[in-house]
Amino acid sequence: MNNFKVLRVYRENEANQSRVESSTIDALSAGDIVIKVTHSSVNYKDALAITGAGNILRQFPLIAGIDAAGYVVSSPDKTLQEGDAVIVTGHEFGTNHDGGYAEYARIPVQWVVPLPNGMSPQTAMSIGTAGFTVALCVQRLEDNFQRPEYGPFIVTGASGGVGSLAIDILSKLGYEVVAVSRKPQVHDRLLGFGAHAVLDRNTIDLSGTVLERGQWGGGIDNVGGDMLAWLTRTTRAWGNIISVGMAEKTHLNTTVMPFILRGISILGVSSAGCPIQMRHALWKRLATDLAPRYLDEIVTQVIALEDIKEYAEALIAGTVIGRAVVRISESSN
Repeated sequence: MNNFKVLRVYRENEANQSRVESSTIDALSAGDIVIKVTHSSVNYKDALAITGAGNILRQFPLIAGIDAAGYVVSSPDKTLQEGDAVIVTGHEFGTNHDGGYAEYARIPVQWVVPLPNGMSPQTAMSIGTAGFTVALCVQRLEDNFQRPEYGPFIVTGASGGVGSLAIDILSKLGYEVVAVSRKPQVHDRLLGFGAHAVLDRNTIDLSGTVLERGQWGGGIDNVGGDMLAWLTRTTRAWGNIISVGMAEKTHLNTTVMPFILRGISILGVSSAGCPIQMRHALWKRLATDLAPRYLDEIVTQVIALEDIKEYAEALIAGTVIGRAVVRISESSN
């Protein structure tokens, strides 16, 4: 391998600037395994990093991209041989270590997960960190005894990658999913993924009292702020709310009343810091009982490295519907 294409982000004039350029293996962040990247994806976190809308990148310049799938080129680990199909997500990949928007990646071997049987690299990146985050949410819910029979399960920020995949997977598991979105044009789309109903975010009154009528068995919140506070006030006894995003706000203004009178729980999810053993197990589940049914509909675009900047800007602007897979290079396998 000689020179290859990467999307590298620089900090110039107090702004993030990204450009596709040539690189070499020796110029990549240190690591002991090299993979040929065939596919990546664009998550909201990637869009924050590319545009500089969020303080995601810990050093500059850096190759962005928190997801990658492809094939092992060289490895010191006997369990990962040349040609093996693998996934890399989480840890510091694409935030403090050169990431997946490159034709090759060099990473610590302990960050690498074998691709589950029956799953292609493109399918893995259609799922990506968004779908892995949903699997982690499901695991947290199961560990805290959430059940479909507790009542309707609400998903906020439903038109995004995490939201759409949450509707798909949770409805598959038997939950009566209620989606929340401020985009009327996506309501039919969300119903098609398995939502039982869709609420218009603009019609919800978030200024209620300290405790309101219990409506939800539980929920996954991608929004934060007033929406998350409203969920604490309207979730039924012993329900669990997963806090997974901050698309609107990072703060949470609430009272202790929902916790001491209804026993609700707010559970946090950090996909980047997920222990490696759990990471392996959840990727296997994403190929079996948690396999999404509507990936072809959820993924609306397959783009190239050169298209990522424009897509990231649209994602931050809120004009994107669905997920994008990035085709980095062709498989040699």
